Amino acid sequence: MIKVRFAPSPTGYLHIGGARTALFNWMYAKSQKGKFVLRIEDTDIQRSSKEFVDEILASMKWLGLEWDELYFQSERFEIYKEYAQKLVKEGKAYDSSGAIILKMPKQEVKIYDLIRGEINFDTANFMVRCEDGLTVLDEEGNPVLKDEVLIKADGSPSYSFCCVVDDALMEISHVIRGEDHISNTPKQIVMYEALGFTPPKFAHLPLIMGEDGGRLSKRTGAVAVSDYKANGFIAEALVNYLLLLGWSPGNNQEKISISNAIKTFSIKKVNKAAAVFSMDKLRWLNGQYIKQMEDEKLVELLVPFLIEKNFINRDFNSQNLKSVVRLYKARLPTLLDFIDRAGFVFVDDITIEESLYKKYFSDDRKKEFCFLAERLSVVEVFDLNNAEQVFRAVTEDLGINTADLVHPIRVALTGSDIGPGLFETMVVLGKAKTVKRLKEAFK
Repeated sequence: MIKVRFAPSPTGYLHIGGARTALFNWMYAKSQKGKFVLRIEDTDIQRSSKEFVDEILASMKWLGLEWDELYFQSERFEIYKEYAQKLVKEGKAYDSSGAIILKMPKQEVKIYDLIRGEINFDTANFMVRCEDGLTVLDEEGNPVLKDEVLIKADGSPSYSFCCVVDDALMEISHVIRGEDHISNTPKQIVMYEALGFTPPKFAHLPLIMGEDGGRLSKRTGAVAVSDYKANGFIAEALVNYLLLLGWSPGNNQEKISISNAIKTFSIKKVNKAAAVFSMDKLRWLNGQYIKQMEDEKLVELLVPFLIEKNFINRDFNSQNLKSVVRLYKARLPTLLDFIDRAGFVFVDDITIEESLYKKYFSDDRKKEFCFLAERLSVVEVFDLNNAEQVFRAVTEDLGINTADLVHPIRVALTGSDIGPGLFETMVVLGKAKTVKRLKEAFK
């Protein structure tokens, strides 16, 4: 059976690079009808924390990457010690100052990477060097190979040794991880062979680069998955975008459902070249998901943000909120953009920036505003048709162009000179607030 694993360390939050690795493992398991293992590598007792564990688990669930098996390495220390002692008894490892160290044999190591093809290593390159960089030689003048620590002096296992023992015992068939782990592979192959285990197949994913050409950083998008959630990104959109970082569904397709992607996903089709993370493209794709989302689902996702801003309470009117959502959903890159752009609907008073006030209220529009407010206040059915009819009748009676009033009124009602249609905006704002803001615009 195909069995893969994602093994994050809870010394920090789950970031985009780790999420992409988790996704590709999960996708491969699903496409091959295999199993996906989540293994928390919490052997660093000092730096690991429950806070990070909880965040990793929550982020994985939010992304939809449910696991079949869950392990914590901190619960498996005795297993690692048992296998390390086995190597000592067989003369393949030795004790040094309380640590257990593997004797590094001189040999060539060859692996076939499913993404990169054949990769060859020579353990002779793993040499002991002095502080000045010179290689340490034995009595016969040969380089001294650098042995590998299996169990540290404090009793904790080394990263590589944990991986090998766990991957073997958990029957991991494929190790899919970032290319920054390639250098660990030959050492781990030696450990597999020393323990008598059959190594899994390997696939090393390309790095994710920022648009500036450097390694992905916080400035270019390397923040926690939970930050993307908090900033109003849709889980499905983020997963979709992560899929495009190294893999393509073909036919220049960019938006693809996870179920359809599983049908065509192949780890062998992952690109070798580094993937470039574009925040603009992610925001565009996120906007596509918002635009095509059912109103009820979008309202459900927006409610926590609106409650946090005290825009609504638990007893909000869902129909009114749907009306506002429909007005904005076609132009929202993120959920937070809804809060920014439609916030004027949920507050009693707005603030108009001085630059907008000077631009649109420099001429004395008070007469027109008050006249429109009075006419709107007596409208019994405040709907789109009546709002537009009243507005056009007012401009005709006053002998002015409708275009002369559209932007000033929009600013008075919303605090912005851009947005959806003016009459639609009036309707979602409601008659009371519309009339009030028109009357108070020149205070």
